[in-house]
Amino acid sequence: MSNESPADAPLVLDEALASFDALWSPRIVTRVNDYDVRVAKAEGEHIWHVHDHTDEFFLVLDGELRISLREPGGERTVRLPKGAVFTVPRGTEHKPHAPSGAAFLMLEPSGTPTVGDRHDDVPDHVDATTGHALHT
Repeated sequence: MSNESPADAPLVLDEALASFDALWSPRIVTRVNDYDVRVAKAEGEHIWHVHDHTDEFFLVLDGELRISLREPGGERTVRLPKGAVFTVPRGTEHKPHAPSGAAFLMLEPSGTPTVGDRHDDVPDHVDATTGHALHT
């Protein structure tokens, strides 16, 4: 048996992901300074949204995540296979989607809402949250 407290113990991301089934409902796995490290599962589409004051970092852990972006030159979609990273710049309207399912890690300031600062109505399948505690 270890004398490590849960905050001092290593966390296995596969085990963290296996501890919940909810889609588009991130779990906070740790904090780094004033940032949350969150993991989430996704399938289907999120919503168009924007974070006015922060970038949003994605690391795909499993599957494939696509992120559509509305930029001054038009709309484009980036494809992120397992192992890929991408940062959505602050102020960029974007919509993550995972047609075949994905698991990913995000890094963003604590308290950042998953549906951004400006968005349309949030459908029932998208959790409007600032991240949930991880219960493993």
